[in-house]
Amino acid sequence: MTAALPLRDDVCQNERAASAPAIATLAVDALIAEARLTPKPALVDERGSGAHRDLDLDTMLRSAHALEPTFLAIARAASGAAPSQALRERLARIGREGEAAMLRATGGSNAHRGAIWIVGLLCAGAAMHAPGDSEAICASAARIARYDDRFAPASAQASHGARVTARFRVAGARGEARDGFPHALQIGLPALDDARRRGLTETGARLDALLAIMASLDDTCLLHRGGTKALAVAKDGARRVIEHGGIAHARGSAALARLERDLLALNASPGGAADLLAATLFLDSLGQSS
Repeated sequence: MTAALPLRDDVCQNERAASAPAIATLAVDALIAEARLTPKPALVDERGSGAHRDLDLDTMLRSAHALEPTFLAIARAASGAAPSQALRERLARIGREGEAAMLRATGGSNAHRGAIWIVGLLCAGAAMHAPGDSEAICASAARIARYDDRFAPASAQASHGARVTARFRVAGARGEARDGFPHALQIGLPALDDARRRGLTETGARLDALLAIMASLDDTCLLHRGGTKALAVAKDGARRVIEHGGIAHARGSAALARLERDLLALNASPGGAADLLAATLFLDSLGQSS
């Protein structure tokens, strides 16, 4: 289990925060970059649908574009605000409207439900702090997430993620957010930076970041679709790719191909890791824009 990021008490509105439209654009760009990244193990990418039956790249892209107004509304709501119960519930309402927009755009397919929560909260944090201050952004997003949504529909407790979190006693997306997004801040971003320093292509660096997240994350998407066996296969397989030097090396590339075959045989997909890669890319792009 990754250590949770200590939540800071001194987070506050920063006048140097990026504009709400810029935040929303970067959030959508991160979702698109994650969707297009290829080859991802058992996930939708440029090659096909992976382990998914109701998703393909075009659907993922439509979903990402449909969420831009949602991310814009979230950033505007958080601009000039501080984490609070009222803000949490306002963002929840915006998120539910965004989910409805996503479902309309995809014909009912859940392309980005997890990303609406994860990237949406980070959009709120980004509206409160300088774009290069990833720690402060994550800390404010975490403070928002720690408030309960008193108006959440009963169906939220019956979601796949909620049931899996309770059954397997894992943090899930809500725990990840409340802990300050450790898999993005402490694993994804360092892996991305390290791969770039080693001279990998941007595709290689992003795939290495995804695999680093997969090797650590108790991914509720994997647990939902394939139980603890699928989670173990994903974690062990991702570690093997990393141990063999990542996809820049022949043995690492072969290990990635084996990982994908194993996950496809289980009809399991690391969707939670994909959402956290999108979060990583969003934080990275904010930092580069500062």
